[in-house]
Amino acid sequence: MTEIQQSRRASTAIRASTFTESVIREMTRVANQYGAINLAQGFPDFPMPEPMKDAACAAIHGDVNQYAITWGSPALRVAIANKYRSFYGMEVDPEREITVCCGATEAMAAVFLALVDPGEEVIVFEPFYENYGPDAILAGAKPVFVPLESPDWHFDPDKLRAAFTNKTRAIVVNTPHNPTGRVFTREEISLIAELCQKWDVIAITDEIYEHIRYAGGHHVIATWPGMRERTVTISGLSKTFSCTGWRLGYAIAPAEMTSPIRKVHDFLTVGAPAPLQAAGAIGMAFDSDYYNHMAMEYRVRRDIMCSALDEAGFKYAPPEGAYYILADFSEISDLESREFALWLTKEVGVATVPGMSFYSRPELGGSVTRFAFCKKADTLQRAAERLAQVKATV
Repeated sequence: MTEIQQSRRASTAIRASTFTESVIREMTRVANQYGAINLAQGFPDFPMPEPMKDAACAAIHGDVNQYAITWGSPALRVAIANKYRSFYGMEVDPEREITVCCGATEAMAAVFLALVDPGEEVIVFEPFYENYGPDAILAGAKPVFVPLESPDWHFDPDKLRAAFTNKTRAIVVNTPHNPTGRVFTREEISLIAELCQKWDVIAITDEIYEHIRYAGGHHVIATWPGMRERTVTISGLSKTFSCTGWRLGYAIAPAEMTSPIRKVHDFLTVGAPAPLQAAGAIGMAFDSDYYNHMAMEYRVRRDIMCSALDEAGFKYAPPEGAYYILADFSEISDLESREFALWLTKEVGVATVPGMSFYSRPELGGSVTRFAFCKKADTLQRAAERLAQVKATV
């Protein structure tokens, strides 16, 4: 083998060298290493609904164990369409407008690869869920960041307007928002819709936390006049039904967009697990009582977390939705966010995600860290007891 061949074998594709591994998943490994309470990665430590577990077991024992239709089992696609009609008054064709994916994460990646060309721009609100940047890079696109400004995480309408240009292909709209917990208002969604139509831009939504809200309503931008034909609505079952390991998400889009999304999805993963799709159809048929009860339980968890952060000396905006708090620790420590998160994990026994992972430039998140409170109340109480020692430990 020549030196050139050896060099090529040892090197990686440029696209893979422009982003790091998931800091969120890394912090879970660190939490496990030091026996810390994991408030880093957003997965619940409580069980999912029994009827869905029973349905999954029944499907497995009923030999629903081979490939489903690539873009989703008919039962699940019909259940998704029925839910959107019932909750949002949105008519969706399950045969031509829904693609079931391996989680909302894969749905987002498939949408970027299917609809965005190299060199085009995608607007992303910052701080952002860490996957959006790599999704844009893998598609060869350029992310353009619009800040959500602390302490209340609103965006400046003029800065948003300035971000739209002739190069803009899409905007990512994540509400309720990860990592800030912000819920966009009707007025904010209306401005985004107005700009998308003015500049002929696609809205790619991330609505995975749609039912976990404490203030405000969930405004589905696809239902705005003039937006149905230019919106890809992404959501999933992971957060709503506490089954993050099932990897069931979906993208709803007009048929002309759904066709390329399905092609990309097919060659990325072929399809989501068939027996879990059968169970997912059961969950999608739950009525409002389930969602209301779930939101009330999350409100209790949020309040426990907020009280703990108050006592420990963190500064933050109480989340309006989702199950995260992006908290400022600058009055507690002079460490930068990664060092602080590692210190908090090792010395205090509570794992968080350093704020640097949610920004295009790490220094922008240098004094914040993200807490996930999708845990049992007693888990959060134990975390609160440990966090009460922060000031004494610094």
